Amino acid sequence: MTLRPFVPVVTPRLRLRAPRDSDAATIIERYSSDPDEVRYVGWPRHETLRDSHAFLEFSRSEWARWPVGPLMIEELTSGKLIGSTGLAFDTPDRAATGYVLGKDYWGYGYASEALAAVVGIARTCGIRQLYALCHPNHGPSRRVLERCSFQLAEIRPRQVVFPNLDADGPQDVCCYGLGAGVI
Repeated sequence: MTLRPFVPVVTPRLRLRAPRDSDAATIIERYSSDPDEVRYVGWPRHETLRDSHAFLEFSRSEWARWPVGPLMIEELTSGKLIGSTGLAFDTPDRAATGYVLGKDYWGYGYASEALAAVVGIARTCGIRQLYALCHPNHGPSRRVLERCSFQLAEIRPRQVVFPNLDADGPQDVCCYGLGAGVI
C-alpha cells in the first residue's frame, strides 16, 4: 500500500500510523476476527485473511480521497499492533471516528488515549464536526467517548446495522459529537 506521507502520531503509550499491506495477518490475529472484540462495530467480523486485505484496500481508497483515513494503533514500547481507529470523512469538514482494540488492551485507557489523539488529528485537518456512533448497550465505549469530551446528541431508533450482533435489522444508535449540535 502506497499512501501519501503521514507522520505517525505518538502519545505517551501509543503510535497511530497509516495501515500497511503487511498488517493484514496481524489485523485478523489481533482483533478483527474475535467475536467479542468486534461485537459492536459497524463492519462484519473478519473470517479470512481476504477480509483483512479488503479492509486494507478500503483504507487505501480513503487515504487517496481524504487527508487521513483508517489508522493502526500500536503500543509504543513494543511496536505491537493492538487495534485501529481513524477518521471517516462525510465532507471536507465533517467526519466520524471510532476505535477497536484487542481485548487484552481493554480497561487500561488505551481507547481514550487513541481517541484523544484522533481528535487532535481531526483539528489539524480542519474538521469542524467530529462525531461517533455507538450502540446503546456498549457502556465502556460510551464512557470512552464521554471521557474525551464527546456529548450524547441523541439516540436514533433503529438506524444502524451492527452486523456482529444476533439481531434482526437496524438497531438503536447513540450519536455523540464534540460540542453542541455537531451531528
